[in-house]
Formats: sequence, structure tokens, C-alpha cells
Amino acid sequence: MKKYIKLVVAAIVALIFIGTFVFLWQKSQPKEVSYQDLAASQQDIRKTTIITGKIEPRNEVNVKPQISGIIAELMKEPGQTVQQGEVIARVKVIPDMGQLSSAESRVRLADINLRQVEADYARTEQLHRQQLVSDEDFEKARQQLHQAQEEKAAAVDALQVVRDGVSKSNASASSTLIRSTISGVILDIPVKVGNSVINSNTFNDGTTIATVANMQDLIFRGNIDETEVGQLIIGIPMKITIGALQDLSFDATLEYISPKATESNGANQFEIKAAVAIPTDSLSGGAASGRTLRAGYSANAEIVLAQVTQVLSVPESAIEFEGDSTFVYVLTGTSTKQTPQYERRPVVTGLSDGVNIEIRSGLTAKDHVRGPQIITDDNSNE
Repeated sequence: MKKYIKLVVAAIVALIFIGTFVFLWQKSQPKEVSYQDLAASQQDIRKTTIITGKIEPRNEVNVKPQISGIIAELMKEPGQTVQQGEVIARVKVIPDMGQLSSAESRVRLADINLRQVEADYARTEQLHRQQLVSDEDFEKARQQLHQAQEEKAAAVDALQVVRDGVSKSNASASSTLIRSTISGVILDIPVKVGNSVINSNTFNDGTTIATVANMQDLIFRGNIDETEVGQLIIGIPMKITIGALQDLSFDATLEYISPKATESNGANQFEIKAAVAIPTDSLSGGAASGRTLRAGYSANAEIVLAQVTQVLSVPESAIEFEGDSTFVYVLTGTSTKQTPQYERRPVVTGLSDGVNIEIRSGLTAKDHVRGPQIITDDNSNE
């Protein structure tokens, strides 16, 4: 019995050994290598680049008050359209006590001076009637009266401006009414009723009451790498796509390339600007449909750096690069279906779009070239 068990164990070991040997022998056998068959063809090739940036209004202004005070009333809201000169807000003046006291004192002095001049004029006029004063002296007295009256009026106006922010003589041009300086859309009103505001001066930029922009004149602003900026020319067309409006694209024209680079993440970038053409029919839905162009939208600009039309080309994966030379493997006439034969042939290449490459010489439209190796599943060969 023991002898029988030993024979069975020996047979099993022998089978395992033989099976392992056969498996390793099969694995060591060379496998047939096959390649994709690619045909040369005539097609257009374009080399493009994508630039990321955003949409901005060309003309965006901050509306600021001419006087300091408190916001008493807001007449507009963000998103509304305004015309140049239209009132956006009204400011209530909080007078400076020092300026107010000075203005009141000026009015009192002007009033005293006016009463004195009026009295002098009355005496001079009476003497002139009696022909005791010359015409010249009478005219001087009348001139002094007019000057005193004007000084009194100017002092009263100054007091009204300090106290109320507006005088009766210039009520139509009141500085308490904040007016839009351009026609456009209100992008933002960062203040609320009751907020204190100050006018722009030497020491302060002033408080922004509203930001207004012309949303019919938009530009694309982005940055391009220094390796590609040399291929750009002012006036070349661009295609703008906006992430929030993926089904729409806009034409644009490059109009500015920065003469100076800025460093970003270790690479030199050049700012570019392009004028965006906005077709009115594409945004006919308006704000209700969510298709309104908004300032600050992220966008991509596609720029064609170079292109050729109807040139002979092959997939770039068929090209073999060796130094400055390029080669392809051309299918020869002696090939059979089972054993294709290839001839290594030098070619002159041109423009590439990353997928296809232009062949300037070395191939004809009838040639077939060897492509990448076909990877087969080992299990399918068994």
C-alpha cells in the first residue's frame, strides 16, 4: 500500500514538472507581431492653442460722490440699465462744524458790509441829485453796491452748499444727487441707505457708490505662454467659448499683446486682449433665460497659430524620429495578407496638430504606412 502511494505521488510531481516545462516553453516562443495599417490622405491641418481667461467690459467705471455725507436714498439696483446723467443715489450732507461756522461768519460779515455800502450809496445818490457829487463818484458808489450784493449772494450760496450740499442758484446741478457718468448696466452697488460716504481727495480714493459698465462692448482678457506668443499677430480671429454658456461661441479679434511678461508658476506669461463680437440674436432670451453675458465669466479662447489646407498627411504615431530626421515604414508590393513587408523610407514633415502631421515629400496618396503595434490579449491566442 505504501508503495502504491509513493507511485501516485511521484506521478503527480512528474505531471506538475512536465506541465510547468510546457507552459514556460510556450511562453518563450516568439509571438507574431502585427501593426496597424494606416493610409496617407489629403486633409486640413490646424495647429491651435487654448487660452484661459475671462470676459470683461471694456469700459467699467466707479461712480463716486462729489461731497461727503450719508446715503439717503438709492434709486437703482444692480442689473438695471442707466443712461449717462441719470440719478443713482442721493446723499444727505453732514456739514463740518468748522466749515459751517466759517460760512455763517462770512454771511454775517457780507451782510454788515452790504448795509454800510447801501447807506453810502443812498447818501451819494442824494448828493448826485443836488449836483454836489460828480458822475464818476456816483458810478463808483453804484459799483461798490453791486460788488457788496454779489459778495452777500456768494456767501449765502457757500453757506447753503456747506449746510445742505446744494445752493438755490445751482439746484439743477446738485452734488447731493449721484449721477451715472456713462450709459450702461449697473454691475454693483456696494453701499446701502445709511452708509457714510466720502468724496475723492488727495488722501482718499473716495467711496464707490456704484459700478457701471457698457455690456455691449466686451473684451476677452487672458494670458499666453512665451513659447506661443511669437506666433500671434494683432487682428487674428479667435473663437471664444464660455463655461456657463457651453452651447454658444463668439467670434473675437485679437487687439492687444502685452510688451512685457509676467511670471506665473515659474513660466513667463503675456497678457492679451480681444474684442468680442456679440450677436444680438444669440442672447435674445435675456436674463430670464439665463443667457445674458455677465462680467467676469470664465472663458476659453481658441487661436489658430498655423494651418495648411488639403495637404498629404499621416497619423503622427506612424512617424519615427531619429535626430533631425523622420522616417516611415511603407507597405511594399511584396507583402501578403499573412506577412506584410515594410520599407523604411525618409520623409520631410511639416505642420502637426498633435494627431496628424503634414508630409511634404517622401510619400504619395496611394501609400500605406505602418502604424502602432497591435496589442493582443494573451488569453485569446491560447
